[in-house]
Amino acid sequence: MNSADVVPDTTLIDMFWSAHIVVKIVMVGLLLASFFCWVIIVNKVFFYSRFRRAIDSFEQSFWSGESLEELYASLSQRTNIGSASLFVSAMKEWKRSFQNAATSVRGLHARLDKVLDVSIAREVERLESNLLFLATVASAGPFVGLFGTVWGIMTAFRGIAVSKNTSLAVVAPGIAEALLATAIGLFAAIPALIAYNKLQGDVARSQARLESFADEFSSILSRQIDQHLGGGKAA
Repeated sequence: MNSADVVPDTTLIDMFWSAHIVVKIVMVGLLLASFFCWVIIVNKVFFYSRFRRAIDSFEQSFWSGESLEELYASLSQRTNIGSASLFVSAMKEWKRSFQNAATSVRGLHARLDKVLDVSIAREVERLESNLLFLATVASAGPFVGLFGTVWGIMTAFRGIAVSKNTSLAVVAPGIAEALLATAIGLFAAIPALIAYNKLQGDVARSQARLESFADEFSSILSRQIDQHLGGGKAA
């Protein structure tokens, strides 16, 4: 039996071990990227679920009629996320202003809006952390895989030129090994792209809820500021 009749092993593992070292590096890098993408995706799914529950729980307490001072006292001693974090930050500025000279109250509304904006930005940054990695893998993964494929095909063609044998049994395994890199690139990129779009939508919805609460809370505090200043003038 001559060498042309030998059918090479074509399992995925065999194709990986038969590939050129550069193609192997590309495949391993893409598989690691895919693994880290799934770690981020699972972590974000659980975190976003906890984030939404925290907002629901806080807003239920906030609108239940409980005193703002009592609510602040119960929240200020622990780590908060979501609307509770906005509330605590604004209340700290509120209490700090009233503890100082009365003149500091006049610019309080603008400072409260600034504090709320900064708190929203901080919460959104927390929600968006690591999403850039998903976007990078989604956009670059297919191109990295294609690089591995091109390199593998070049290597296969050089091997064909050396052996001077163009039969399908000789050509196909080398091309299959090269195409495996593109397949792995797509395997990494497609879930990353779907997850990135889904998680960005979740971030946008959470940000809208935070901004809505900030506007409502700012209005409540604004009315109290106006009442305080009106009472001061009447005196």
